Amino acid sequence: MTAPPTVVIVGGGFGGLNAARALRRAPVTVILLDRNNYHLFQPLLYQVATAGLEPEEIARPVRAILRRQKNFDFRLVEVRGVDFAQRRLDTSAGPIAYDYLVLSHGSETNYFGLESMRQHGLGLKDIPDAVHIRNHVLTCFEQAMLEPDPEQRRARLTFIVVGGGPTGVEMAGALSELIRLVLVKDYPRLNIKDVRILLLEATDKILAALPERLREAAVTTLWRKWIEVRFNAVVADYDGERVRLKSGEVIPARTVIWAAGVQAAELNRRLGLEARAGRQGRIPIEPTLQLPGHPEVYMIGDAAYLEENAGGAGGAGGAPLPMVAPVAIQMGKHAALNIRNAVRGQPLVPFRYRDQGTLATIGRNAAVCNVYGVQARGFLAWVMWLGIHIVQLIGFRNKLFVLLNWAWDYFFYERAARLITRD
Repeated sequence: MTAPPTVVIVGGGFGGLNAARALRRAPVTVILLDRNNYHLFQPLLYQVATAGLEPEEIARPVRAILRRQKNFDFRLVEVRGVDFAQRRLDTSAGPIAYDYLVLSHGSETNYFGLESMRQHGLGLKDIPDAVHIRNHVLTCFEQAMLEPDPEQRRARLTFIVVGGGPTGVEMAGALSELIRLVLVKDYPRLNIKDVRILLLEATDKILAALPERLREAAVTTLWRKWIEVRFNAVVADYDGERVRLKSGEVIPARTVIWAAGVQAAELNRRLGLEARAGRQGRIPIEPTLQLPGHPEVYMIGDAAYLEENAGGAGGAGGAPLPMVAPVAIQMGKHAALNIRNAVRGQPLVPFRYRDQGTLATIGRNAAVCNVYGVQARGFLAWVMWLGIHIVQLIGFRNKLFVLLNWAWDYFFYERAARLITRD
């Protein structure tokens, strides 16, 4: 009896996990590889960084998620490279062969060549990053309590978020609420007027994917939450104590959270395809999600470059698909569909992205959203944001604990996890 073909999936993020799930009834063996043993719900990572949630509430072990899938196996390894000719991966546990390969290794923080920011700034891509930010912010308050010099104290209580996308806006809003609703009670001897939160955006708009009316509403809400929004503010350097902007302005600050962009993960640079790599290190793929020249290899999510209408009639291209979770989820399911078709000898189907819209919360009772053409702001958008994120969380336990934490915070103005732990 012939053994079923082996489908190896690299990465347990939104794309890889959905590809594995979609192959549960396919006549294949599925092996998922990741250097972490959990799937992380990244859209809520900033809430771990601002002491709103614990890490285990937004992450779940991959083995637990897919334990009932009979054709599934998981390997805790790090992928170092791919031998496309031999159909073999080089991993930290030795070579792993495949018949079909799904590369869904995601992205990493893009510092745009600012090595000083890479060294001194705070990125937000995984649980250790979020816990480090939480520890750092709380430590700044503890140090401010001991600081006799007013200027040094104000610098320790100045928090800068770089990047006006959803992550930056949500991070700034959550940080403001942590400080002004919770930490103000923990540190009554500190003058809240010494606290300063800035959101720096290099262009002339935040939340660029939203209509202008909603963008303006978001800016107004940020200012109401005592967040200084700066447009056309390009960071030139950061030495850990002060930020220098290209305009020449210098801002003393001990905390800079970098949410200005991402790029394809390092594995893209180890595939021997550098000549093909485009903007943000993403590798162009076929409309069927296959890697050109390697029909058995599919690339999805943040690592892949595909234009919005590339699968349409006539092959007319458009803007590149954004590096967001909905794209990875839909790509993961579509890659699984094409693998099933390939195994059965059926034609492959071009991928078409269905844009579900954009949401961003700015804190309590405040959000903006444009979902399936429905535009909302304020309390209604905030309720929509809550509901969508609760539904998308994996596992009933995670949904329950996140909901309880949010309810506790909403009614009692109290964050659960204000612990300074060892990174």
